Amino acid sequence: MSENKIYVTQEGLKKLQDEYNHLVHVVREQVKTELAEARAQGDLSENADYDAAREMQAQVEARIAELEINLQNYVLIDTTKTKDSTTVRIGATVQLEFLDTKEVNEYMIVGSTEADPLNGKLSNETPLAQAILEHKVGDTVFVNVGKPYQVIIISVK
Repeated sequence: MSENKIYVTQEGLKKLQDEYNHLVHVVREQVKTELAEARAQGDLSENADYDAAREMQAQVEARIAELEINLQNYVLIDTTKTKDSTTVRIGATVQLEFLDTKEVNEYMIVGSTEADPLNGKLSNETPLAQAILEHKVGDTVFVNVGKPYQVIIISVK
């Protein structure tokens, strides 16, 4: 099965591993207990507790499967081996000026699993990140979205 690679920082990888371990060793066991307790109540056809436990089990197992795929297909973003600190790459922190509003924002370019735009972490799959990747400090970059705009790359760390 050929899966797409996901990009994660060391911190993001640790979070994925921690979530996986918690789901497998803690949550899965709690759900098994809830299922056993619900079965003990008798008739399963009209047992809301059993239905809820089965739904929770399905959600937990789906997330475990998703995490297993991510943990088998990740590419670690190494922010310590930056060859060129003027070129935007995954793992870089960039300061951008939006030409239409003159607003200046700073973003770290991360993989989609770590994206958190409200906290300055921008997925490498977003149109903005795609547009600025491999560009250099001082470049004016056109972002082709529904309402196109331009940004200037002020700095790259």
